[in-house]
Amino acid sequence: MNRIDRESRIVVIGGGTGLSVLLKGLKKLTTNVTAVVTVSDDGGSSGRLRAELGVLPPGDIRSCLVALADTETLMDEVIQHRFQTGEGLKGHSLGNLLLVAMTEITGDFITAIKEVSKVLKVRGNVLPATLEHVTLKALMSDGKMVSGETLIRNYKYKIERLFLKPEYCRPVPETLNAIRDADAIIVGPGSLYTSIIPNLLVDGVVDAIADSNAVTMYVSNIMTEQGETDDFTAYDHLKVILEHINKQIFNYVIMNSGNIDKYRLERYKEEKAIPVRKALQEINDLGVKVIEEDLVSQADFAWHDSDKLAKVIMKTIGR
Repeated sequence: MNRIDRESRIVVIGGGTGLSVLLKGLKKLTTNVTAVVTVSDDGGSSGRLRAELGVLPPGDIRSCLVALADTETLMDEVIQHRFQTGEGLKGHSLGNLLLVAMTEITGDFITAIKEVSKVLKVRGNVLPATLEHVTLKALMSDGKMVSGETLIRNYKYKIERLFLKPEYCRPVPETLNAIRDADAIIVGPGSLYTSIIPNLLVDGVVDAIADSNAVTMYVSNIMTEQGETDDFTAYDHLKVILEHINKQIFNYVIMNSGNIDKYRLERYKEEKAIPVRKALQEINDLGVKVIEEDLVSQADFAWHDSDKLAKVIMKTIGR
C-alpha cells in the first residue's frame, strides 16, 4: 500500500453490523476514515434511551467507535458490555450509557462522540448523518404507511418507499465537509432500507456526494435480508437506492464471488435468506463497473471479511 493510498480521505456511509465490519479492516490500511452513521434506530437499548431520555440513538455510533479503536483492549469490551440483569439496566450497553452521559455533560452529541473517541484512541472520525430526531417511515405494498424502524422491519408486506420525518432534516456540517473533501465514498454494506437509505435521505448528503470528486462505491450485501430484501439481486439493491435519491452516484459495485458452505446456507434458511444474485448486465447497463472478489469471512455467519473487503476498496481507490 503506497503512501497516497494510506492518506486517501475515505468516507463510509451506513450503519449496523455491516459498517462496523468494514471499519475494522479499513483502520489497518488508512489513517483518514470518516464513518457517517444513521440515527433512525428505535429498537433495543438505543430505542429505550431515545424514548425515555429524548436522546439520539447511540448504538450504531458506539459500534463504529469500537470498530475504529486503535487496539482491541479490555476497554473495548467494557464499552460493548451489555447488562444482563438489573431493573432498568438489563439490555443496555455500557457504551450507549456513556455516550448519553457524555452528551449531558458536554451538552453536545458531536462533542460526546469526540470525547469517547479519545478514550478508545479511535483511528478516524464517527459522525451522525443528522442531529435531528428523525423517524423512519415507509409506504408498504398494501398501501399503509408504517412509522418506526422496528415496525417497518417486522411488517409482513414489502417496502415500497422510505421517508424521513421531518422530511427536510438538517445534515451535520462536518458530515457534508467530509463528503465533499473525500477521495473515496463507500456506501454499505448493511441493511438496505434501515441502515443505508436513511443516511441518503438527509438533506444535502446526496448533493454533497454528487458534487465531490471522489470515486464512489456501493458494497453489495452477501445475503438477502428477510423482510427487507427477499430475493433481491445486487441490481435490485442498487436500483432501490437510485430510485430514492434520483441520481446515479456510483462508479463501482463491489460484490462477493466467494463460496458460502452448506452449513451456513442451512443456518440462513431459518431466516429465509439466500446469497444475493449478481445481475451483472443490469448493473453494467447503469454505467457502473462491477468488481467481484472472494469477500466472505470464515465466521459462522456469511459476513464480509473485514480485511478482504478493505483491501479491495483500497485497491480500487489506487486505480
